[in-house]
Amino acid sequence: MNALIARVVDEKMLYLVGLGLGDAKDISVKGLEVVRNASKVYLEAYTSILTVGKEELEQFYGRELIVADREMVEANSDEILADADRTDVAFLVVGDPLGATTHADLLLRAAELGVRWSIVHNASIINAVGCCGLQLYRFGETVSIPFWTETWKPESFVDKIEQNLKVGLHTLCLLDIKMKEQSLENLMRGRKVFEPPRFMTVSQAAAQLLEVIAARSATGTPLKCLSSGTPCIGLARVGSITQTIAHDVLAGICRWEMGNPLHSLVIIGHLHPLEEKILALSSNAHLV
Repeated sequence: MNALIARVVDEKMLYLVGLGLGDAKDISVKGLEVVRNASKVYLEAYTSILTVGKEELEQFYGRELIVADREMVEANSDEILADADRTDVAFLVVGDPLGATTHADLLLRAAELGVRWSIVHNASIINAVGCCGLQLYRFGETVSIPFWTETWKPESFVDKIEQNLKVGLHTLCLLDIKMKEQSLENLMRGRKVFEPPRFMTVSQAAAQLLEVIAARSATGTPLKCLSSGTPCIGLARVGSITQTIAHDVLAGICRWEMGNPLHSLVIIGHLHPLEEKILALSSNAHLV
């Protein structure tokens, strides 16, 4: 039995390591051990960001980091997995490693290649949202709000929020991030020219929600639960020392300026009395 345990422990693999939400020190002790012992360390750099840059992470971890952009992870994942059957490879993810479907795809590809893998979990916005005072088990389906374009304005996230509100549940809205994106023109011309990073704010998300509410009313199919007066919570830089929490109705959020990314929005359902008390304590009140 001891020989079997030793063989399994010594077997090399791919590690997906969560970095948490704040800065370099949010990594777990186990995660830091993996990073310092791995032969290669990749930093996923497109589904989320920390409040510190690559250089500060390298200084704290004592390791050089290889930046893994969307193209590498989604189209060239074999490059990451190439040596993971012979040596330990670490893949670092802001938040928790399984917070994005992309990382589940990486594990499936590893399994196809016969590469063993292990997850080192950490905090993500999915559980850290509890900092606003709402109880986690009173949340419904999480939604993502994408940046609209002139020709693409999906509304499915609004219907999911409406369904949550109908049964009194809160909704965590994950706001869009654009990292290393190409314009349509550059994409069609095959030019590797990328747009500046963009991070959706709570005010931008609220504006899109209000536009859908108005459009549905204008077409005679108004939403029954979500309105401009629906109470909401804005969160910014959760897990960092500059974390900011504020609440208002949806129409009021459009005036908010909550500073640097990342932002998240919560649509409040039915409040338990305990939630009401903790929300009052955790919020920085109304920000303008």
